[in-house]
Amino acid sequence: MSTTNRGLLDKAWDSVTESQLWRSIFRHGYPDTPLNQSLVMMGNVFLHLHPVKVSRKAMKVTYTWCLGGLSFFLFLVLTITGVFLMFYFVPEQRVAYTNIEQIKSAVAFGNLVRNMHRWAAHLMVVTVTLHMVRVFYHGAYKPPREFNWVVGVVLFLVTLLLSFTGYLLPWDQIGYWAITVGSNMASFAPLLGPQVHNTLTGQPVGVGQPTLIRFYTLHVIGLPLVGAVLMAVHFWRIRKDGGEAGPPPPSRRELELARAQQQTPVALPN
Repeated sequence: MSTTNRGLLDKAWDSVTESQLWRSIFRHGYPDTPLNQSLVMMGNVFLHLHPVKVSRKAMKVTYTWCLGGLSFFLFLVLTITGVFLMFYFVPEQRVAYTNIEQIKSAVAFGNLVRNMHRWAAHLMVVTVTLHMVRVFYHGAYKPPREFNWVVGVVLFLVTLLLSFTGYLLPWDQIGYWAITVGSNMASFAPLLGPQVHNTLTGQPVGVGQPTLIRFYTLHVIGLPLVGAVLMAVHFWRIRKDGGEAGPPPPSRRELELARAQQQTPVALPN
C-alpha cells in the first residue's frame, strides 16, 4: 500500500474514532498502552467477567473438561430455542398439547428446535452435575472459593428446577403425572408442606390450569433470570478468586501480615 493511501486511511480512521457517535460508545482509546488496557477492562462488562490471567493448568482439557463452558453454551442454546418455541406455545391446558404437536408437524424446523431444546436441557443437567463433581474432586471449593461453590450449588438447583418446570409444559401424560407426584411429595415437607404444594400448583389438590401458568412463568422468566444473574456472579468470582486452577490469591489478612512484616524494623548487629 502506498504512503498516500495509508495516510488517507489513517485520516479516515481518525475521523471515525474522534466522532461523537464513536466516543458515546467507546469512552477510551485503543488498548495500546497499559492505561488504555485497564480502561477497556474496567469499562467492558464481558472483559470484566473474564479472568485477566489464566494458569496453564486451567487450560488443559483433561483438568476442566470444559464442563463449565459447555453448561453455559447449553444455557444459550436453551434460551435461543426457548424463545423460538414461545412464539407458538400457548400455556392453556386445552391447547398446550395440540400446540406441541403443531410445532413438531406444521412449523418449519419446529421438530428440530424442540428436540434441540429438549436434549440441551438433559445435557445441561449432566454437564452441571459433572462440573460440580470435578470442582469437588480437585478441591476448588476451598477458601477463598467457598462463596463461589455456594453460588454453583444454587445454579445446580436452578438447573434442576428449570427441567422440572419444563417437564409439565407439553401437558402430556408423562409430564402431568410426574408433576403430580412431585408436587404431592412437596406437600409432605415439615411445617410448610401444604403451603409449598399450593405455591407450586396454585390449587389445594391436583394439577390444573393455575399450575401450568405458574410453571410456564417460572420456566421462561423467573428461573432463567435468576440463573443469568448467578452465572454473571459466578464468572466474576472466578476472575476475582484467581481462575479455576492454581494457588488462590492471597487474602486480605495475608496481605496485611506481609505488609506488617515488611514494615517491622530489623535490629542491626553491633
